[in-house]
Amino acid sequence: MRWAAAAATAATALALSGCAGAGAVGGDDGEQIVVAIVSNPQMQDAISLQDEFRAAHPGVDVRFVSLPENEARAKITASVATGGGEFDVVMISNYETPMWAENGWIENLQPYIDETEGYDAEDFVPSVREALSRDGDMYSVPFYGESSFLAYRADLFEQAGLDMPANPTWDEVRELAAELNEPAEDFSGICLRGLAGWGEVMAPMSTAINTFGGGWFDEDWNATLDSPESREAIETYIDTVQTSGQPGAATSGFGDCLTRFAQGQSAMWYDATSMVSSIEDPASSTVAGKVGYAPAPVADTESAGWLYSWSLAIPSTSEHKDAAWDFVSWMTNKEYIKTVGEEIGWERVPPGSRLSTYEIPEYAEVSEAYADATLESMNGATQEAAMTHPVPYPGIQFVGIPEFQDLGTRVGQQMSAAIAGQVTVDEAIAQSQRYAETVAETYRAQEGK
Repeated sequence: MRWAAAAATAATALALSGCAGAGAVGGDDGEQIVVAIVSNPQMQDAISLQDEFRAAHPGVDVRFVSLPENEARAKITASVATGGGEFDVVMISNYETPMWAENGWIENLQPYIDETEGYDAEDFVPSVREALSRDGDMYSVPFYGESSFLAYRADLFEQAGLDMPANPTWDEVRELAAELNEPAEDFSGICLRGLAGWGEVMAPMSTAINTFGGGWFDEDWNATLDSPESREAIETYIDTVQTSGQPGAATSGFGDCLTRFAQGQSAMWYDATSMVSSIEDPASSTVAGKVGYAPAPVADTESAGWLYSWSLAIPSTSEHKDAAWDFVSWMTNKEYIKTVGEEIGWERVPPGSRLSTYEIPEYAEVSEAYADATLESMNGATQEAAMTHPVPYPGIQFVGIPEFQDLGTRVGQQMSAAIAGQVTVDEAIAQSQRYAETVAETYRAQEGK
C-alpha cells in the first residue's frame, strides 16, 4: 500500500508525459521487449553494442526507454508499482530490489541464473550480490556496482605542494578546496552535487550526515535531521560547495560534475566510484591519467562511502520473461565486460559488478590507479563502518522504506534551495525535519511507540 501511494504522483506524470525512447534495435519480425534504463555513459555504451546482442538473439528486438536518473526513477516506479506492464526489463537499484521482491513485483531471477551456463553469479562482488538478494535468491543482477570516493587532480596537488591525506576528513577537504579554488578562472576547488533528488544531492550529503554522527531517524523512529550532528554535516556540505564549489551548484547532478571534472575545471570531486569509466577515458576526458583517488571524507567514522548498484530486473507483469532474461544475462555477463573493453575501450568497462573484471590484464593495467580504491570502498560500505549508531532501516545513502522516494525528494529540494541561497540552512533543516517527522509518526505507531 505504501508503494502504491508513493507511486501515484509518478504514475500521473507517466501518463501525462509518455516515454522518451532511444528507439528499437532489430526488425519487426521478432519478439519485442521494452527496456527502461537510466541515461548515463555506461548505458549508452550498452545501446551502441546492440548488434552484438542481435547476433546472438536474432529473434529478440529491443526497444530502449532511456531517461535521466530522477525521471527514470519516477516512471519505472510508477509502472512497476501500479502493474502498468509497459516494461519487460527495468533498471533499478539495491534500494528498490529487496522491497519490490517482497511485494512480488519483480521476478526471482535465481532459477534463470542457475539454468544459464557460465553466468557465474558467485563472481559478483559479494556486498552487491547480497544487496540484490532476498532469502538468498537474486531478484536483480548488477550492471555495475559502486561506492563513493574522492577524486582529485594529483598533478595540481603536486604543483601546489599539497598532499591528499590517506583518509581525508571533511574539514581537510574543505581547506584543500579553498586553497585550490580559482573562481575567476572558472576553476572550482571541488565539485559536489546540489541538484534536488534523493539520488542526487542527498546521496553524498547523507554520507556526510552519517559520518558526523547524524542520521535520518534514530532507533525509535524519531526524525533526527535537526540534531546537532546532522546540522553540522549539512552546514559543512553546503558551506563547502557555496565557498569552493562549481558555479550553479544547485542544478549540478552527477553528469554535470562528471563533465566539469573531466574537462579540467575542478580540483576535486566527491561522488560515485563509477566515475572512473569516463574520467580515465582519454577519448572524452582531459584529465585521464592525472587523477588520484582517496576514500570518502569522514568525520567521526572510519569510512563513509555508500553502496549502490544499477541493476536489471524483470517485472512480474512482463509477457516476455524468457526474452527479457536473454537481454539481462547478455548485459551482465563476463563476456559483455570483455566486449566493452575490446570494442569501446577498457576504461569504459562497467566497474564494481564482477570480481573477475579486475583480473583481466588489460583492465588491470588501465585501472591501476583506482581498482583497489574502488573495491576497498565497496567492501567498507557498511552501516557499522559508516555510521556512529544503529538505525532501524537498511541503506547508507538512502533509507530503505517505500516513503523515502518522496521524503528524499522533498528534503533534497530544501537542500538544493539552501545551496542556491533561496532559503537559509536553518529553514531548510526545519522544513526537512517536519517532512521526516511525518514519516516517523507512521512507523512509531506501527511499533506502538
